Amino acid sequence: MMTTPLPAPRTVELNQAALQCLQRVREQARTHRDLWIFAYGSLIWQPEFEVAESRLASLKGWHRGLKMWSRINRGTPEHPGLVFALLPGGAVKGLVMRPTCTDDSFWMRLWQREMPSCVYEPRWLRCTTPQGTVQALAFTLSKKSPNFTGNLPPERLRAILRDRQGGRYGHTYDYALRTHQSLLKLGIHDRALAHMLTHAHEGEHPTGALS
Repeated sequence: MMTTPLPAPRTVELNQAALQCLQRVREQARTHRDLWIFAYGSLIWQPEFEVAESRLASLKGWHRGLKMWSRINRGTPEHPGLVFALLPGGAVKGLVMRPTCTDDSFWMRLWQREMPSCVYEPRWLRCTTPQGTVQALAFTLSKKSPNFTGNLPPERLRAILRDRQGGRYGHTYDYALRTHQSLLKLGIHDRALAHMLTHAHEGEHPTGALS
């Protein structure tokens, strides 16, 4: 299936909690020699910042799951979509990226994209790469968060994947498909994601697809 181009995103105003979180993370970043960001979803294929270096990376103790409500980027308050989150447990493969520039503009763009409603919990996590271990900034989600979907009924999941209304960056299915394609190009096979996409438009229960 052909994907549609990304729409031009609408700028969002960061609330006080998001700005305070941004200030805290920037202070923490100063203690690291280099800034690395762990990309496991759309940051892989649309980072929106210039990348000086990227490496394949693996992370233990966390996994990628399409289990976070999105009411801005991939949906609306009336029709929420889904986005990937880094959830506790298991293991995950993705990329670590080192931005070329980390000025005020970089941080603001990153936060407006990833933290418009301050839902993710930014963490510094130990990522393994072929060139060695790095501490990378990763956007995680607590399973106690009200934005954590848990295991959605298959009918609800398929309805969301079929919904083409979307949010400021487009809709959920396009987002999930682009992520799957980008992972394959990197040699990363996310079987759960592939299974979910295969059965997105069928009546078959996508067993385990989002676990």
